Amino acid sequence: MKDLIAYCGLDCETCDARIATLNDDNKLREKTAKLWSELNGAEITAEMINCVGCRVDGVKTPFCNAMCPIRKCAASKKVNTCGNCEKKAKCETLGTVTANNAQALENLKNN
Repeated sequence: MKDLIAYCGLDCETCDARIATLNDDNKLREKTAKLWSELNGAEITAEMINCVGCRVDGVKTPFCNAMCPIRKCAASKKVNTCGNCEKKAKCETLGTVTANNAQALENLKNN
């Protein structure tokens, strides 16, 4: 199992928040915060862009750490990823990610 595949199937290894954190890249943090603010209709600041990955120990963005419904659900069920959940095929919450990201669904199938 690839540890940098998030519970939802997104690849944390390619996430700009993780890349900015590992490289201490403030320009990338600012760019990511601006994009995520626009996409989510919420104010996200560059200071919030610190994460090393959903399923690994270390810092997380505020959303990933405390608000992500997928992460909360998977952790409560003690599954490695949503790919190990018996309800994944009918899960509307997971569907919000996999409907827009075919690679996330593929990652869940392969892990």
